Amino acid sequence: MNAPARRDETAFGDGQIGAARRSEGGPAAGAVREGDVVLRLAGLGRRFGELTAVEGVSFAVGRGELFGLVGPDGAGKTTLLRMLAGVLRPSAGDAWLGETSIRREPEAVKPRIAYMSQRFGLYSDLTVMENLSFYADLFRVPRAERARRLGQLFEFSNLEPFRDRLAGQLSGGMKQKLGLSCALIHQPELLLLDEPTFGVDPVSRRELWRILHEMVAEGVTAVVSTSYLDEAERFDRVGLLSAGRLLALDRPRALQESLPEEILELSIDRPRRARQVVLEAGAAVRATAFGERVHLAVRPPVAEASAGVERALRAAGLEATGIERVPASLEDVFIALVASEGTPAGSVAR
Repeated sequence: MNAPARRDETAFGDGQIGAARRSEGGPAAGAVREGDVVLRLAGLGRRFGELTAVEGVSFAVGRGELFGLVGPDGAGKTTLLRMLAGVLRPSAGDAWLGETSIRREPEAVKPRIAYMSQRFGLYSDLTVMENLSFYADLFRVPRAERARRLGQLFEFSNLEPFRDRLAGQLSGGMKQKLGLSCALIHQPELLLLDEPTFGVDPVSRRELWRILHEMVAEGVTAVVSTSYLDEAERFDRVGLLSAGRLLALDRPRALQESLPEEILELSIDRPRRARQVVLEAGAAVRATAFGERVHLAVRPPVAEASAGVERALRAAGLEATGIERVPASLEDVFIALVASEGTPAGSVAR
């Protein structure tokens, strides 16, 4: 693997996507004010033998921020979160929770954070209440505080009616809510969630996001990983990961606006053939098939580019049922970034 190009927290690298834009009246979207930093990473990396799982990752997370790590399976999300949780020692670089080094003092960090892995890690043969009580004991939550905290957790999770049900008998969404409640029982400074909505039904997904946004509104700082690009828009800021490297970091809207090309959405009966024709004719910079539609990244002016696409299709005996300019999606941005890096995109859910 080639050494990564140096990037600051607001750059997308190589000039192909451009610098992060500033929000109106606010600081650079990729930066956090020094006094607000809760978590800071500097050149964090991890190798497993010859395999580099995470390489040179640097960013900062602000107090009360909902920060997203988005990337396909194998991008390094879980490895990165395990290093931040202090359960996996970095091979390079360091991270700090406040002023405490996670690499040098992992045991000092663990009581101040909560880490929820993708796999259900609670005790299936204990009830909901017994699991919560066990974690309260584990984190030495004062007994005088427990009733109040349990009341708050039951209120946002809606698990009160199921307090006596065995954890192993809960649905997937309810298990995630219980895991989140156990993670929050000691009121951690930092919450690390590894793909909390993976394999969860749509209704439970919405409920989990509601809970996360409520927690952040109350001042909790959260770093959440996901492979669902449609979830990326829910974060305050998002870091796009591929092959263990941070490709971009910014607010979701700024990432979408950073794409230098325009996007044309092509509706056609033979999308894969159309994609091939358009690329071979040089009518688009990139072309990505999404079901029966194709997203074409074209250089302005759009009218001229659209006419060029239609000419190429007609020459191949193809006819579009529709072609229109659409806003760039985060998937369009991710594909552009991966193409500029020359690394495989992997499988990212839309």
